[in-house]
Amino acid sequence: MLRATCFTPSLSRACRPLFVMILRIPSLHLPHRSFSPFRGYHTSLPVKGSRDRGLFLVDHNRHLCSLPLAAAKQSPPSPSQNLSRKAKKKAIQQSPEALLKQKLDMCSRNGDAVEALRLYDEAKRNGVQLSQYHYNVMLYVCSLSEAAAAAAAESSPNPGLSRGFDIFKEMIVDKVVPNEATFTNGARLAVAKDDPEMAFDMRLRDLVRQVTKSTFDTIEEWFKTEAAAKAGAEKWDVKKIKDGVVSGGGGWHGQGWLGTGRWNVTRTEMDENGVCKCCKEKLVCIDINPVETENFAASLTRLACEREVKSNFNQFQEWLQRHGPFDAVIDGANMGLVNQRSFSFFQLNNVVQRLQHISPSKRLPLVILHKSRVIGGPATYPKNRALLEKWKNAGALYATPPGSNDDWYWLYAAVSCKCLLVTNDEMRDHLFQLLGNSFFPRWKEKHQVRISVSREDGLTLHMPPPYSIVIQESEDGRWHVPMSVEDDLQTSRQWLCARRSKAH
Repeated sequence: MLRATCFTPSLSRACRPLFVMILRIPSLHLPHRSFSPFRGYHTSLPVKGSRDRGLFLVDHNRHLCSLPLAAAKQSPPSPSQNLSRKAKKKAIQQSPEALLKQKLDMCSRNGDAVEALRLYDEAKRNGVQLSQYHYNVMLYVCSLSEAAAAAAAESSPNPGLSRGFDIFKEMIVDKVVPNEATFTNGARLAVAKDDPEMAFDMRLRDLVRQVTKSTFDTIEEWFKTEAAAKAGAEKWDVKKIKDGVVSGGGGWHGQGWLGTGRWNVTRTEMDENGVCKCCKEKLVCIDINPVETENFAASLTRLACEREVKSNFNQFQEWLQRHGPFDAVIDGANMGLVNQRSFSFFQLNNVVQRLQHISPSKRLPLVILHKSRVIGGPATYPKNRALLEKWKNAGALYATPPGSNDDWYWLYAAVSCKCLLVTNDEMRDHLFQLLGNSFFPRWKEKHQVRISVSREDGLTLHMPPPYSIVIQESEDGRWHVPMSVEDDLQTSRQWLCARRSKAH
């Protein structure tokens, strides 16, 4: 009988333990705040205030009707409008949810699982709306190693260990979407409880592609436990494993832990071809379903039309149908500014030529630039003007209209043409958060081309990796877990390689 893994539920147990219910979580689209920490796209216009008397000319010798003024008078403010900002802030701070947060934070600092559980039960009885934060703090308090150690010393059960898994199930019932912190705290629970049936019974791959250092450390710790050594099957159906890999798109079979015995756990790296430097396993490139791509393009169109002038974006779609498809789309503004103090058409043209050279059709890539970039500044220089005319005549230049966000245009073009996207934009701001974390990260990994510029090497194209940077499970039971990094062009990515000590 195959047991559950840390990233996928057991397929054999009728009563599934911690985290199995995550597979049935509906896809919830949470609202995101509209902010961009990187740049703004809309220029504010100067507006004259009411003190500018030149705007209003009044003939004081005439008797003017006062009806417009009367109509302009505002109705008396409602009681809710009389609340000052300070009073509203105080009301929020005194809400049951905020008070519970403060008290749970205190329990977290003190490692007081008993009081945290009392507060949790009281909140549930009183109908307090618990958030992801509340649940994550509860799971953290329940998993505290100090509490577990103290309970073991007193030969009494730790209440947090016995309740933590139930609390997670209640989180799912309440339709609160878990995140990586939820998994990390659940993993700590599994380590403390030392139970192979409960350990990591969850498809982490559905939540995150790479894990933070804290989660990375927790996974490494679990693989070294006795529970991890006990978890697994000595025999398995090879055909079923292969079928699972195919149905999952590659990189995961979902049939539980394979093999038994202690794990060899090593921090390692992958070479440029995706071969593990530790065990020599070659990671796979996970397929993207064509239907998913079509659905994503439709979703992208809808979002763009909601945030852009619809007629402008529809006009771009029609233009793209006439002039496309392309082998590559270039975020022109981004490419002209990489390692530059001011916009460089010379560098942008260098990128264009490099992409044309490697293109199967040898066609010019599509350059997306804001209109302001093609009519003023460096664009007025003769060489640059000739370059722009060349791209325009070849149907390889599109200037986005004033007031638009060119991100929507180059992203839509790359998705609809199913081609490479050349940009160093990490695509992490609020615009890209609207696209969700299911399909978009996978698409980005397989299509984004980045560049680096240096005196020694000149301009270098960094093509998409030939393997997927995601948690992978091989057909013989090995696991490879990637750690997230800010920029893997500057920092080597660490991977966790876990394989059984004895071969099967």
